[in-house]
Amino acid sequence: MSIIKMTPEEQSAKFEEVLSKFRGQGQKALMATLQQSQEIYGYLPLPVQRKVAEALDVSVAEVYGVVSFYSFFSLKPKGEYAFNVCLGTACYVKGSQALLDKIEASLGIKQGDVTEDTKFSISACRCVGACGLAPVVLVNDDVYGRLTPDEIPGIIAKYKEEA
Repeated sequence: MSIIKMTPEEQSAKFEEVLSKFRGQGQKALMATLQQSQEIYGYLPLPVQRKVAEALDVSVAEVYGVVSFYSFFSLKPKGEYAFNVCLGTACYVKGSQALLDKIEASLGIKQGDVTEDTKFSISACRCVGACGLAPVVLVNDDVYGRLTPDEIPGIIAKYKEEA
């Protein structure tokens, strides 16, 4: 999912459009509302969750339950280049923990954190559905499979050059 680049004012206006589109539709519109809200903000902070709950006439607890259950929703801001390491069984057995350790060491941050310049973040998930490519790391929408820790610095360097 890509984040739409806009000013805070544009974000607020776009968010209000999303809320207006789904207002009063309840739980059936929750996933779509959250997905579109995350596209706007890049993550789903509590104030956004509260406004979604209010607009859809559902509880904040219900919204938070959905946001915290699905790995594609984020409670924290992500970097421009979001590294997501699969720790599902196939990836873990083939060394994904070593990949995660190398990414953390290379970027100087831990899983769940964002670099000071907001260029990079690291997260982990249980499965990305690419078990045949294990171990797998996603960087935004780019998939890297059959990786070794020695390949991580080159991948990071690629995104540092783009930045």
